[in-house]
Amino acid sequence: MHGFMWGLFGVVILTVLVLDLFVLHKKPHAVTLRESMIWSAAWIAIALGFGGLIALLGDYGFGPARAQQYLAGYVIELALSVDNLFVFAVIFSALGIKREHQHKLLFWGVLGALALRAVFIFAGVALIEQFHWLMYVFGGLLILTGIKLLFQGESQLDPKKSLIVRAVSKLLPVKADVGGPAFWVRENGKRFATMLFVGLILVEITDVVFALDSIPAVLAIALDPQTGRADPLVVYASNAFAIMGLRSLYFALAGIMAAFRFLKYGLAVVLCFVGVKMVGALGLPAFTLGSWQVPQLMAAFKVPIGHSLAIIGGVLGATMGLSLLFRRNVAPEEPRKVD
Repeated sequence: MHGFMWGLFGVVILTVLVLDLFVLHKKPHAVTLRESMIWSAAWIAIALGFGGLIALLGDYGFGPARAQQYLAGYVIELALSVDNLFVFAVIFSALGIKREHQHKLLFWGVLGALALRAVFIFAGVALIEQFHWLMYVFGGLLILTGIKLLFQGESQLDPKKSLIVRAVSKLLPVKADVGGPAFWVRENGKRFATMLFVGLILVEITDVVFALDSIPAVLAIALDPQTGRADPLVVYASNAFAIMGLRSLYFALAGIMAAFRFLKYGLAVVLCFVGVKMVGALGLPAFTLGSWQVPQLMAAFKVPIGHSLAIIGGVLGATMGLSLLFRRNVAPEEPRKVD
């Protein structure tokens, strides 16, 4: 049945990608608010439908517990992807990439992210199964990231001044005044990379950086408390559906996401909670350090997946609610087209 679910997952992703690129967006155009909302709702429906199927297959190695792990991973990935929206907006603005070309860039960016995350996730699952002590490393990384997010101030990015852009400019001839529609242009018999290509590289690098936080978090949620293993399908599918929907969410929410002023504090709490949960699965046993006997600092404990899902949803919902209750005036990044 795992093979069937992998096949179904692949067919769904491939079908929607082909439909999206070669039918609905065959001609470049600025994505409207209505279009982005419809696609966002469609991706959420597809993701929830896949989770519902996992819940119904209790006799085939899945069931409600696996479905809750999948849903928790999906929610965490979506929440952590909010920061990506800000970075995308900054990249597009700084590189002069027009709205009608942004969908193409995000399409290929997401496609690359699917491949990169597959490598990270399967490697992470294999490493944790082989070396359980890595849960301390991943858990500690999540806790430190959460603390850093809690206390960091607002930072302004300038992609044109980044090391990546300077490196690309030295390695490849770049047309800084061309933002699309192609990744490459030919002028006087010489090929030049456009800013659309530079933006694609920045989007992929951004996803790798964010994956260092989100993948350990989803792995921690998806670990089976009995076996200490994570189902790669649950981890990868929750990641994939979240980042596939992220592109549509960008066009729907990029102009207003800055209004969620308290959301980053909720994300910080969620990361710390998941990190503690990951470390807690092993506990902090007694050990000998030279002649010094260190006592047990923390007994191993398990947090039921239902409780984890409730805590994650409650924290994120509360911080978003507070953001809407205590609003700040935020000018949109750029005008949003409507039908």
